Amino acid sequence: MSKGKFKLLCIHAAVVFLYSTGKVIALDTFIVVNQFRAATPTLSPLTGLFFRTLTFLEHGIKPVFVFDGKPPGEKKAVVRHKPASSLQTKECLQLLKYLGVPVIQAPGDAEALCAQLVREGTVHAVASEDMDTLPFGANILIRQLNAKKDSEVIEYSLPKLLEKLQIGHKEFVDLCILLGCDYCKKIPGLGPKRALTLIQKHRTIEDVVLHINRKTHPVPNMWKYREARKIFLDGPQSSAPELIWTEPNEEALVEFLCHTKRIKEERIRNRMVKFRMMRENKREEREKEKAEGGGKQTCIKDFFRVTRKRVSPTSNRKRPKSK
Repeated sequence: MSKGKFKLLCIHAAVVFLYSTGKVIALDTFIVVNQFRAATPTLSPLTGLFFRTLTFLEHGIKPVFVFDGKPPGEKKAVVRHKPASSLQTKECLQLLKYLGVPVIQAPGDAEALCAQLVREGTVHAVASEDMDTLPFGANILIRQLNAKKDSEVIEYSLPKLLEKLQIGHKEFVDLCILLGCDYCKKIPGLGPKRALTLIQKHRTIEDVVLHINRKTHPVPNMWKYREARKIFLDGPQSSAPELIWTEPNEEALVEFLCHTKRIKEERIRNRMVKFRMMRENKREEREKEKAEGGGKQTCIKDFFRVTRKRVSPTSNRKRPKSK
């Protein structure tokens, strides 16, 4: 994700509030683990994964963790992608199994499969820092659902974003390629505003390159934009998974995290006690609200800060002084 594309999407972000009780969220496991490693480098990312997963579950949110498969060859040529080690993957799989949450092995990039799960209605949203999830077709993307307590959670609605940009999904894919993606190089010097204007007017990369100055915006040699476009539009070939959630196995968690990974048993036991209490309190609240004929859903913003609005480019301009 280039800075230009990130800036463009932030400016035009269509923020929605995802009422999430009982809903399913897909997560790119590699990104989640790296977030915890960056936020708490002295602690095992397994600790963060344990605490974050329980937070989801006790608020009635059902997480699905997706693991990367073999990345496309085009990605290897552009991004220095450091895959998770087999030991790290094995340990994460083991932990998530004991937590009772489903995991899926993607045939390729995890974000591509996450987006497909949203399109098919298997999950309601994707939580990822990789904004390439949007050109893959994820209707709802949640960003900054990470390890930092002061993070602002941002939710993007792809349909509303396309409406604001006044382009379709295919044009959006071409726009993202122009601004830089993981699968091919970008056109140097082409900024987000100019790229959007060109796509709105000419609709395809093929027509855009006919209307730019090749000296100031040289097209990369052997530019694989068609291959990148195909990756985004075709998506992975996989059947809909069966998702099953079970109760966390506390004794197995203690054995693995405390006796094998040397995490303090008191921390794990205390968190499990809190988890059971929270679940019971939520259950009682739902029963009470049901009896009263109402109901309140837990929203992402109930336990993470949510960005309510984005500042438009014009709002930063100085207002003229009144005479």
